[in-house]
Amino acid sequence: MKLRILHRTRYDYSNPVKASYNEARLQPCESDGQQCHSYSLKVMPSARISQFNDFYNNTVHFFEVPQPHDYLEIESISVVSTSDHELPEETETVPMSALAELAYEEQLFDFLQRSSYVSMEPHVRRLAFDAIEGCGNVWRSSLAVMRFIHTQFAYVPFSTSVNTHMLDVISQKSGVCQDFAHVMIGMCRTLRIPARYVSGYICSIPAGELAAAQASHAWCEVYIPGLGWRGLDPTHGRQVGEQHVKIGTGRDYADIVPLKGHFRGEAAIKLTVDVNVTPEAQ
Repeated sequence: MKLRILHRTRYDYSNPVKASYNEARLQPCESDGQQCHSYSLKVMPSARISQFNDFYNNTVHFFEVPQPHDYLEIESISVVSTSDHELPEETETVPMSALAELAYEEQLFDFLQRSSYVSMEPHVRRLAFDAIEGCGNVWRSSLAVMRFIHTQFAYVPFSTSVNTHMLDVISQKSGVCQDFAHVMIGMCRTLRIPARYVSGYICSIPAGELAAAQASHAWCEVYIPGLGWRGLDPTHGRQVGEQHVKIGTGRDYADIVPLKGHFRGEAAIKLTVDVNVTPEAQ
C-alpha cells in the first residue's frame, strides 16, 4: 500500500516567546518492507533544520527559532510504501524457557528493563502469566498478551494523557493506543520477552475495518529468537500490517516523542494537531 501522510502541528502563544529549541521525530523509517519514497519538513517561522540519528537509530530533525514569535508551525509530508508480512499464528518458535539467554545480548538489554512509562511490578508479572496460561512458545505467548489487552481494556479517548504511566492504565482498565502499547511492553518484559515501543501512523482503509483507529498511532514490537522483531498492535488485537506506518522505536514513548522542545518566555499555549493519512496513487 502506498500512503501519503500529512502531519501538521501548530503552537499559538498568548505572548511572544523566543529561543525556541526543538526536536522532531516524524520521518518514517525504512524497515520491515516499508519504504519512505519522500519526506519534507517545513517550519514557520522559517528555521534552519539539521538532522541526526539518536541512540535507537531514529531520524531526528533539530531546529531553533531564536527571534521572538507568537506561533510555531511544523508540517511534515511523507510518501511511504508498506506491505503485509504477518507471521502465521501456528509458527513454532523457541520455548519460553529459552528467553533467559537474551538477558546477555547487549542490543536487547534496554528492552528488558523498566523505563519511564513501563513498570515490572509483581502484580504486572502475575497478570502476564495469567494471560499466557497454556501457551508453550514465545510467539504464542506474545499473541496471548496482545489479545488479553485488546479484550480486557477499554479504548476510551481522552481518558489519559501522554504522561500516563502503565500502572495507572492497568488500574483503570482503559486508555488509548499509547497506553496499551506500554501495558503490553511491561507485561512482555516481566516474561523476559524483549519488547519496544513503536511510534507511527495507521490508515483506516477500508472504512470501518479498524474500530477506534487514530491516524497517529502506537504499538509494540516483540523480539522472537530466530525471527527478529515482530509488530503487534494491542489496540486492534492484530499483527502490524500494510495499514501501519512506522516512524521509529524506543524503550517507551519518552524515547520517541514526535515533537519536543523548550523556549524562553511565559505564555499560554494553544496546541492544534492535524494528521491525514490517505492512499496514494501507485
